[in-house]
Amino acid sequence: MAGRIKVGLVGIGNCFSGLIQGIEYYRQNPSQQVTGIIHDKLAGYGIHDIDFVCGFDVGENKVGKSINEAIYEYPNMVNWIPKESMPKINGKVYESPVLDGVGLWVENRVKPIKSIKTTEQIAEEIKKVIKDTGAEIIVSYLPVGSDKVTEFWAQICLDMNTAFVNCIPSFIASDEKWAKKFKEKNIPCIGDDIKGQVGATIVHRTLAKLCNDRGTKIEKTYQINVGGNTDFLNMKEQDRLISKKISKTESVQSQLDERLDDDQIYVGPSDFIPFLGNTKLMFMRIEGRQWANIPYNMEVRLEVDDKANSAGIVIDAIRLAKIALDRGIGGPIKPASAYLMKHPIEQTSDVAAKAACEKFVAGT
Repeated sequence: MAGRIKVGLVGIGNCFSGLIQGIEYYRQNPSQQVTGIIHDKLAGYGIHDIDFVCGFDVGENKVGKSINEAIYEYPNMVNWIPKESMPKINGKVYESPVLDGVGLWVENRVKPIKSIKTTEQIAEEIKKVIKDTGAEIIVSYLPVGSDKVTEFWAQICLDMNTAFVNCIPSFIASDEKWAKKFKEKNIPCIGDDIKGQVGATIVHRTLAKLCNDRGTKIEKTYQINVGGNTDFLNMKEQDRLISKKISKTESVQSQLDERLDDDQIYVGPSDFIPFLGNTKLMFMRIEGRQWANIPYNMEVRLEVDDKANSAGIVIDAIRLAKIALDRGIGGPIKPASAYLMKHPIEQTSDVAAKAACEKFVAGT
């Protein structure tokens, strides 16, 4: 039943800029193999079958522009495709409510639009846009800590029978109450908190599971992350990090037969270093004991482009959500969530999650 996939975007920041520019990169370079995704085709859907029909943001320099213009606006940093080479996207960027979506550290960079509308008025306008554009999937890349806005968008999806892909650690697909709502309305949702292709948490999970499966005793571990984009600036506000730390920590803990005490594990964002831009640095350490109680430790330094690391996962999440829509499957899509997200409603190993995803795509 392959065809076009109509997608609405929430939070037109670096992540969506990387997603859209990456798709265009492969369009302009057809000889390049598409790397980092599950398959070039998922149930017949390729990466070029996605139409971004509308976007939603709060930045005064983005609202009202076409999506292809908005993705280059400050404070976005992704510039893989020159702006003048980016084809026009018919979808426009519309106003989203601010609520708790703009943290103290980023307010002077984002510069929210000075709206005179109520949240209810904005909600009705959004519903009209979704109806008029035919958006069937909403993908949210709001800033970390945007719990109220995430719930706002989850409710919009429920009201409009629109699938929801939640890329941030505000718990919807993994929350029993919200999961039940999506299940009862038979609307697919995938979440929560995107797991990068080769990101800090997936590397940490994999090495922790390796140590666990090889019979060693992990005694303590940490993961420290720094970066230079607005994501890391936003996360300087410690109150916005509660769910992020839960998501990342539980993702690692879930791979261990025996949970570590809370004071023996630290997994979380650590600081903002402006000149790093979209580069993310991860420093990880595992300490444990082997045969005869002999100690061992390992340290890893990972350097990635944070947006490339994310976009290859989102392109799969969109297509898996579309497959669920086509097949009339609602509620949390567990195979997709377990493979693509840090905090799914059911944690499994990454190997098992990928196998489950393959079966889901195949319809088995």
